[in-house]
Amino acid sequence: MKCRVCGSKVKPVVTDLPFKISETTIVILKGLPVLQCENCSEYLLEDTVMERVEQLLEKVNAAAELEIIKYAA
Repeated sequence: MKCRVCGSKVKPVVTDLPFKISETTIVILKGLPVLQCENCSEYLLEDTVMERVEQLLEKVNAAAELEIIKYAA
């Protein structure tokens, strides 16, 4: 697969990513499997991973300023 930004090769990696779910709430998902470009570091979430991310984010306490969640498939 190629990067949609620069055209370089993407490879599977595990990383931590922040998601801003409201004006005051940020969630960090740790150990998230992504496809990341070897050149520009752009990343892509596969459909199954994104579905799980959405499920995890729906359960977040919106009153919290910061929440850290370990991703588990």
